[in-house]
Amino acid sequence: MTEKEQKLFSGFPPVTTTEWETKILADLKGKDYHRALVWRTYEGIHVRPYYRSENLEELQHHQALPGKFPFVRGNRKSGNDWSIRQDIFVKDFIEANKKALNILGKGVDSLGFYFDCATKVTKDDLAVLLKDILLEAVEINFVCPCENCNCSLPFTEYLLNSKVDKTKITGSFPIDPIGSFVLKGKLKPNAFDELKVLIEKTASLPRFRVVGIHGKWFANSGASLVQELAFSLAQGVEYLTKLTEAGLDIDDLAGKIKFNFGIGNNYFMEIAKLRAARFLWSHIVQAFGPASEQSARLIAHSETNSINKTVYDPYVNMLRTQTEAMSAVLGGADSVTVLPFNAIFGDTNEFSERIARNQQILLKEEAHLNKVADPGAGSYYIETLTSSLAEHAWDLFLKVQDKGGFIHAFNEGFIQEEINTMAAKRNTLVALRRENLLGVNQFPNFSETATELIPQWVFRPTDLTEAGAEVETLKPYRLAQPFEALRYKTDQYTKTHKRPVVFMLPVGNLTMRKARAQFSCNFFAVAGFEVIDNNGYLSVEDGLKAARIKNADVIVLCSSDEEYTTLAPQITKLIDKEILVIAGDPECRQELENKGITNFIHMKSNILEELEGYQQKLNI
Repeated sequence: MTEKEQKLFSGFPPVTTTEWETKILADLKGKDYHRALVWRTYEGIHVRPYYRSENLEELQHHQALPGKFPFVRGNRKSGNDWSIRQDIFVKDFIEANKKALNILGKGVDSLGFYFDCATKVTKDDLAVLLKDILLEAVEINFVCPCENCNCSLPFTEYLLNSKVDKTKITGSFPIDPIGSFVLKGKLKPNAFDELKVLIEKTASLPRFRVVGIHGKWFANSGASLVQELAFSLAQGVEYLTKLTEAGLDIDDLAGKIKFNFGIGNNYFMEIAKLRAARFLWSHIVQAFGPASEQSARLIAHSETNSINKTVYDPYVNMLRTQTEAMSAVLGGADSVTVLPFNAIFGDTNEFSERIARNQQILLKEEAHLNKVADPGAGSYYIETLTSSLAEHAWDLFLKVQDKGGFIHAFNEGFIQEEINTMAAKRNTLVALRRENLLGVNQFPNFSETATELIPQWVFRPTDLTEAGAEVETLKPYRLAQPFEALRYKTDQYTKTHKRPVVFMLPVGNLTMRKARAQFSCNFFAVAGFEVIDNNGYLSVEDGLKAARIKNADVIVLCSSDEEYTTLAPQITKLIDKEILVIAGDPECRQELENKGITNFIHMKSNILEELEGYQQKLNI
């Protein structure tokens, strides 16, 4: 610190942690510190309300330099450049080539070609697909879900007759038999032998990675960040162990592995996840005794998750993917795919693909996030999160190893049980609105209607289980699916019937009735019901009269707990065929239930179960 800086800060005496804590406890006025200020994540990590330099004293990793072991600060010594990837689903090789050349002129420098299993890809097909593409300047990735369209060897043959510098070609064939086993339930008996042959035959392509580890399948099946990280690393160790035992050199093998992580909307945690992944993987590879330190680098592609994306209010997906892309970039991903906002419908379009590209271009060309290596370095919060995630993931990783490794643990059902338990917890929190999905379970667009027919598979988990599967499989899904099915059911019903009308009847205490009416409008709009809010009425009789003019199906009484004792019985005597709902969970609830008033909605309600119940009552 310079003399001028010392003078500047001399007017600000240091404040100790004890002094901070004393002030916080005084401001809490008796509230429990941990309940009020400490955030407990899905992973079991307790996040403090603030962090200080002393929190880094026991951490060793933050002293490392970028590009140096254990690579927690990134794989590059300077800068933070990453490849902007766009995926192309190949239905016609000529058209796919045209599209690739088009988007390469619009900011993309990484291509992902997804092939249809019905097509066997040949060397000649690749000649058409890759025509006029400068392979040394573009990352090329081939994604083939089955052996029929696996083009790894045809691509190698194609390059034999070309004049390109094979040492400069970057990309991947992410062959992942364990990932296929996770989704389909069968592990091919000679899968590792075939991988060994593939690695040997692609030795002339040192920057091409042929082994893929798809952590995104764990993330999109409901896993926590710790689970995605731990199970991905365990899968990686399975490949390292099997293939080194088969005779492959660890340096050759490690250089052929690429991780594909999902990126969710837990902003700082996702940044820390990628940093922790590099830290742990480097130590894992080091244990195999590589000759080069660089072999311990983890190469990570990041793809925005689908689990938190929505069909209703789909433009909100752009907000989600923007923060997710930022997390991936700031965490040091080597390449990033931003899924278009409407990708969950199936086919995307030119507009949604352009927006997805531009989201990354904005981060690179306008925010300049590619200029600084490890932007999160030194942040007390991010450094502590990195350490906590690494510690928790390592503990879970060791449990998998104690069970004999990833394949044994999956055969036993341990991994499925861990992920299913976490997914069930998340589903419950979404149903209770402790986890918000904007536009779906919270703040829905009241006027939005599904005018077009939506295929039912959109509302169901993806089940790729093959006939004769030997184990329970993972089934990627979206948290919004049950809510979307609920609302879509209402939308379909209104094609032949009147849309159900939910009428707010605010009366009594001004503050309470207004707050509860707003809450109730938001609550019932989630199911696609028409909601009618009102400023208030002098009596329940006036309110009921207005509700009947609007042909209301459901009437929500909104008032204070004290006033419900008299107001609820009054309106009950006047109600005819309408469904009466009380907004809140008043102390007099038992008394009201004894009088036949049974419908209550409040902050602790399971909104999904409640709305399904009201649909049944309305014969939807």
